Amino acid sequence: MLVVARARWAGVDAALRGLLVSDGLTILAQMVGYVAIPWWIAQQGGARDLASYGVVVAVATFLSFPLLAPLGERLAKRTQLLAGTAALAAAAGLFAVLAGTGRYELGLMIAAGLVSVVANTFVAAASASITPELVPAAALPDALRLRKTAASIGRLLGPALGGGVLAGAGTASALWLHFALLAAAALAARRIPMALHHTQPAGGGGLARWWFDLRAGLVAKWAVPLERGWTFVNFAVWIFVGPAFTLFVPLKVQALGLSGAWLGACEAGLSAGMLLGSLGASDRLVQRFGRYRVRVGAAAAEGLLLAFVGWTQTPLLLVLGFVGAGFANTAMSLVGATHRALAIPQEFRVRINAVNMMSTQVAGAIGPALAGIALLHWQLNSVYTAFGLVAAVLACGFIGVPRSREFFGLDHEQVKDWYRLQYPAGFATSDPPRAGS
Repeated sequence: MLVVARARWAGVDAALRGLLVSDGLTILAQMVGYVAIPWWIAQQGGARDLASYGVVVAVATFLSFPLLAPLGERLAKRTQLLAGTAALAAAAGLFAVLAGTGRYELGLMIAAGLVSVVANTFVAAASASITPELVPAAALPDALRLRKTAASIGRLLGPALGGGVLAGAGTASALWLHFALLAAAALAARRIPMALHHTQPAGGGGLARWWFDLRAGLVAKWAVPLERGWTFVNFAVWIFVGPAFTLFVPLKVQALGLSGAWLGACEAGLSAGMLLGSLGASDRLVQRFGRYRVRVGAAAAEGLLLAFVGWTQTPLLLVLGFVGAGFANTAMSLVGATHRALAIPQEFRVRINAVNMMSTQVAGAIGPALAGIALLHWQLNSVYTAFGLVAAVLACGFIGVPRSREFFGLDHEQVKDWYRLQYPAGFATSDPPRAGS
């Protein structure tokens, strides 16, 4: 197996190797950080500080994309990756120094978190679009597959690695590891060559393009009752699911008196469940029960499993609950994703995606704030369980989304451009402005 792996690596385009290594190390480092940083804040500052940190980061994430888009359009993708990863490493270094010197200062930690948000905006934007510039079109499918593999490995190993170091060597060591991995990712990014197959997009970019896409997406969404209802349900559910996947997890582990290794196990279980759902298990459920039933059932099951996580006092059941919740989340997301993508006219996919992203980020800011308020009045187990149950009930609201059962009953050919065919008035927007116009 090792020989096969070496042979495959030797066959990878040299222009792609630096990107794969940088990608894998960045995601591995971020997953270590997702375990170590919330654990430290929960230990030192409790639920209030953790909620404050989460709200600020969520709001900054919502604002960073439209505000930084114009600058990102003007910079080479390699430059964005290199500078962004270096800035992520610098922010991680600040966390490590604070923890290493025993200084818990929420203000400095929030500042480091904001630097990470800005840096990650550039890294994510460049990472999403650099691959076609590095490899020829014929090699693009294999390149994307390799990148997905590298990302999956990082997401699966990162939480276990971070939790193990937390338990064995302490918070400061885990944060220094977080820094070291990001520094290594920045060094790997230096090996990414300049664009080899770059073509400048014809359309305009930047803030004007984002604002145009957002407005057009809002108009189109409102014109399609199915899409409008789908978005409202997802928005409401994510307010309660978001904290259950993030804010509550380190608090729950600490409330049970467990070590950081169990936090890593919970995060790894969540990643394992998501990976299981993406490897074909959700497709088998669709074949047996149909898209509509799986979509509604998986969404409700996700909430119920998170309620179970909040209720249980058994560590092993806690991890198994996250495995199930991760699987349900992926099954819910994947079922109907192809239908939805095909139903949206091609030139509106970016525009509607901009609205989806905005909706998720706003819900992601409301959730931690609501959770923080709830934790001031009730015990964690009660709040966690209640959030899961409310999410399950709200997920069932998809049953009331107009024409949803009909839509999921269509095959892939029937669903192409379905939104425009059924609601043409919502897709009459003219083309976006072009650069220099």
